[in-house]
Amino acid sequence: MAKSLKDTVKLHNGVEMPWFGLGVFKVENGSVAANAVEAAIRNGYRSIDTAAIYKNEEGVGEGIRAAGVAREELFITSKVWNEDQGYETTLDAFEKSLERLGLDYLDLYLIHWPGKDKYKDTWRALEKLYKDGRIRAIGVSNFQVHHLEELLKDAEIKPMVNQIEFHPRLTQKEVRDFCKAQGIQVEAWSPLMQGQLLDNDVLSQIAEKHNKSVAQVILRWDLQNEVVTIPKSIKEHRIIENADIFDFELSQEEMENISALNKDERVGPNPDELLF
Repeated sequence: MAKSLKDTVKLHNGVEMPWFGLGVFKVENGSVAANAVEAAIRNGYRSIDTAAIYKNEEGVGEGIRAAGVAREELFITSKVWNEDQGYETTLDAFEKSLERLGLDYLDLYLIHWPGKDKYKDTWRALEKLYKDGRIRAIGVSNFQVHHLEELLKDAEIKPMVNQIEFHPRLTQKEVRDFCKAQGIQVEAWSPLMQGQLLDNDVLSQIAEKHNKSVAQVILRWDLQNEVVTIPKSIKEHRIIENADIFDFELSQEEMENISALNKDERVGPNPDELLF
C-alpha cells in the first residue's frame, strides 16, 4: 500500500509505476499544460498521463523539460487514438507522440479504447515497440472483461495496465477482479467523476471525520483498492492538495460505505457502445 507520493507498484514485467500521478485530460496545450506538469513534478509527482487525443503532448513535454528532473525518474504515459488503430498506423502514431513530447521513449503506452475489431493489430504494434525497447510497459484503456479475454487469446505479451473509468459511482468490480487474477494493474481515470461527487453526503461525512476534502477521501479509497490514480488539475494548490493523502487511512467500514455508492454510472462512453 502506497505510503508516499514516491511509492510505486511493480507491474508484471518488473517495471515500477507510481501509484499516484497527474492526468491532463482537457488541459489546454501550451503554457497551461506545461505549467501544470512542471508544478506537479516540482511538488513530488513522478507520473504524468496524457494521450494523443488530448492534443497537449507538446505542452506536457515542455513542462517535463522545465521541471529539470532526470528522465529516468519520471513515468510518462500516452495513448494511441481510435482513428490511428491498426498495425502500421499505430507505429506511426507512436512516433508522432514521442516527437510532440520531445522524448525518446515512453514508460507506458495504452490503446485508448477497444472499439470493434482493430485492437489486436494495434496490440501487435505495441508488442513490437515494447520488444524494440521503445516503451517500458504496454497496456490498454477502457477494456472490459470480454475485450481482455479476446486480446489474450492471441497476445504474445499480456497487458501490464488497464486504465478504466473508476470512481465511487462506477466501481467496475468484475473488470478489477479479472485484472487482479491476470496480474494486470488497474488504473483509474476520472477518479473524481469530474467533480460530481464533491457534495455527496456519505463522502462529506467521512471527509469531515478525517479532516480531509472529499477529493482526498476518494483518492485515498482508490489507493486502498490497489488502483493507480491520476487526478487532473491545473492549479498548483489543488495539485498539492490531491497528493496529500498519505497521512490517513480509511477503515474497512468506510471503504465499504464508499463502494456502496456504486450505480454503474459513467461520465465517459460505455466501451461496448463506442464502436469504430
